[in-house]
Parts: sequence; C-alpha cells; structure tokens
Amino acid sequence: MYIFSLASLVFKWRHLVLHWNLVSEHVALFAIFIGLWTLALAILPSYAAPSTTIMRIILLFVGAQITGILVTFIHLPDMLGMLFFGVLYTNVGFANFEGYERFELFLRELALINIMLLAGLGLDAGAFRRLWLMILRLTLLPTIAEVAIIAVLAYFTLAMPWLWGLALGLVITAVSPNVVVTVMLKLKEDRLGLNSGIHTLIYAMTTCNDVVAIFLFGAVMSMIFSTNPLLQKLLQGPIGIGIGLVFGYLYGMLLHYLPSRNAVYANGLRFVLTLLGGTIAVMGSRVIGYTSAGPLGCAMLACIAGVGWKREKLKMTPQQLQAYEIASVPKRLDLLWKFLKPVSFALIGKEINFAVLEGRVIGYGVLLVLLGSLARLAFAYLSTYGGNLSSRERAYITISGFPKATVQAALGPVALDLARSFDGTIDMSLPNNVLIISVLAIIFTAPLGAILMLRLAPFWLKRGDPVDTAESPVTPIEPKSLNNLNVRNSEKL
Repeated sequence: MYIFSLASLVFKWRHLVLHWNLVSEHVALFAIFIGLWTLALAILPSYAAPSTTIMRIILLFVGAQITGILVTFIHLPDMLGMLFFGVLYTNVGFANFEGYERFELFLRELALINIMLLAGLGLDAGAFRRLWLMILRLTLLPTIAEVAIIAVLAYFTLAMPWLWGLALGLVITAVSPNVVVTVMLKLKEDRLGLNSGIHTLIYAMTTCNDVVAIFLFGAVMSMIFSTNPLLQKLLQGPIGIGIGLVFGYLYGMLLHYLPSRNAVYANGLRFVLTLLGGTIAVMGSRVIGYTSAGPLGCAMLACIAGVGWKREKLKMTPQQLQAYEIASVPKRLDLLWKFLKPVSFALIGKEINFAVLEGRVIGYGVLLVLLGSLARLAFAYLSTYGGNLSSRERAYITISGFPKATVQAALGPVALDLARSFDGTIDMSLPNNVLIISVLAIIFTAPLGAILMLRLAPFWLKRGDPVDTAESPVTPIEPKSLNNLNVRNSEKL
C-alpha cells in the first residue's frame, strides 16, 4: 500500500512538471490574489475580512478557479468545476450578495463583452470569402433547427410563451468557443485536420454561430421587456442591427489609426480602447433600449479593427512581428478571460438553489437539450454537403458544434437580471427556467463534446504537415499548388 501511494505521488508530480507551463498560469493568478489580499488586510481591514460581502464575492471566484484546476486532473473541463463550486457556494449560504447586484451584472456583461471581442477578432475575412456558403449553412440551418425544436418543446412541456422559448433556444444553441478552441489547439499540435482546412471552417462556424445567437437573443430580450407598442417591438431587431453595425464600423475604423502602429505602447492602448468600445456598445445599448445592438456592435468593431491590424502585420519586419504577437490585443483579451472565466461560471452556478428546484423543470430541461442537440447534429451534417470532405471529416465538423458552455454562462443569467429590474411585473419562473436549462446544457454537452472531439480526431481526421495545408475544404486544390502554400497560410488555418 505504501509503495502504491508513493508511485501515485510520483505520477502526479511528473504530471505537474509536464504541464507546468499551463499550471503555472493558475498558480501565478493565485499568487496575485494572495498578494492583493495581504495588502488589502493591511490597508483596508474592514473591507478585506472574509465575512464581508465583497470578500465573499472574491472568494467565490478564487474558489471557482481552484476547483476548475482540480477537476482537470480527472480529465474534465475546468468550467464544470467552476460551475459546481458556484452551486455549492449558494447552497451552503455564502452567496447572499445583497446590495451588490449591479456589480454582479457588470461582471456578467464584462464576460459577454470579452467573448464578443474575441469572436470578432477571430473572424477571418479571407476564410469567410472562400468558405462563405458552407459557413452560412453551418451557422443558420443547425441554429434554426435547434431553436425551433427547443421553442416548440418549451411551449408544450413547460408552458413557456413563444418569445421565451425562442430566447431559451438561442441561449442553448450557441457553441462554446472555449471548448472548441482548446481542442483545435491540441489538434494543431498533433497535425490533425490541417490539410482539409477543417480548422478554419470550425473556427468560422463557431464564431458566426455565437454572434448570430447572441445578437438574436438580445433582439428577443428587447421585445420581451419592451413596453413599446407592437410595431416598435418588431422594429427593435432591424434598428438594433443598424445601430450595432454603424457604431462597430466607425469605432473599428478609429482603431485603425488610434494609436499609430509605431507608438511605443500601441498594443496596450489598443487593448484599452477595444475593451472600452465593447463596454460602451453593450452597456450603452441597454441604456438606449436596443440591447441587441450591443453584442453586434462589439463583434463588429473587433472585426473591423482586426482587419486593419492584419494588414499592418504584412508590413512588419520579423522582429516587429514577433514583438507584436507576444502582446497583441487577442492575447491580452485571452488573459482577461482567465480572470473572467471563473467569474462567469461561478455566477451562473450561484443562481442554482436546490431548495427551489423543480424535478419537472430538470426532467423536461434534459429532454429539451437532448432533442435540440440531436436536431443540430442532423442539420449540421446535412450542411456539410457540397465540399470535397470525406464523410468522417464532415461528421467531425458536425460534432464540433455539440459542446455548450461559455456563451450559456454569459447569457443564462441575463434574462433573470432583466426580470429582477422590473419589480415583480415578470413571471420569475420563466427566466429561472432559462437559467436552469442553460446549466443543464453545460453539464451534459461540455464534457461529452470535448471528449468526443479529442477521442474521434485520430480516427476521423487526416494527419498532415502544418506547412502543407489546403486553402479551402470546399474547393479542390491541385497538387502543384499545394506545394506553393507558405507557413503564413498554415497559420491562418
């Protein structure tokens, strides 16, 4: 028994050393927290005591981060640990944050802003031009099918009005960029799926799906909570599109020139201006009553700015390019997400109180998620027809749309926050149903989707040279032209 325990400790130590480059980031974040807390205890002891509300909020996020790290050792996505810690926190009575509701709302919106900015920067205009038809099919057909199935079932099983059913469907249908990007990076290391351009297609499909789902969710929320006449409610969506596109385009163009690319702190200033623009878009749209404009404007400004920044990269020397990539805006947003990720998942878990849960809602919620996901998978597979992909490659693209997590954590509590602001004029069971079923979607699809994508990739995808990559999965390329593709094209994939 002693020898077995010693061998287990040695194995865990080797695992820690092997993955230290990833684990060290979390340890560094924890060290930052300990340092800041020590300073707070010395300077503001009345605010930094563990019993205060602000410290209970902070400890929720720190505990979620630690739990997220721990569950990765049993090969589960870290967001599940963060989610479960939030559920545990509220059910032991530590999650009463009365008086800080606006702060919670701000943190949730900040997580949504971060997601939309990363989505906008992830849009590749060149890839979209090449693959626009398949991306359009993979974005719209599975989304429409899944949302329709969920809305109909929610109407007949949970008696949810049609608009609330649509809102629920739009929350559930969004694909998790966090899970997908993590798996794609692992596949790139293993050189799987590069030659068929599958990485480009999956990235574009995920980004477009999230942008569409979040924008339409905002439009539906505007209609549900608007007190305007019916005609004005119907115009909420088109007006929101116009406001979001105009604001995003103008602000994105501003970021082409401000600051100059030759400025010493260009990347840092761009990051601050980008985050500020996204915050103005999302929070400003709520103030003017067109909440659908915010996420769209956020993604649009990032996309337009990203196009200009990519053009600048073509003019850089190798040394300038290396310095730029190390501290680019996407890298800084990705670092910000490491802080916001436990915030987002812990806050959605915090809303799940076992004392008020109904078995009926959970049972029907699982049914909704299951049937909606099956509808998405079926229509996603049909949407991959028309290219030069094999049946296994098409099947892999199909399952990449299965995992749900990131967007559900950001959008799940939004309806509840809006309903609370209406002072009892809204049936609270409706936003609660959206929240609970969002959590069920994360629990059932995130780990299963990640496992399927990782385990099936060696069997369904071809192994290839990262330098020798295809330009498009839908346009066959002659062997001669394949030899002429350079490393830059492979990086785009």
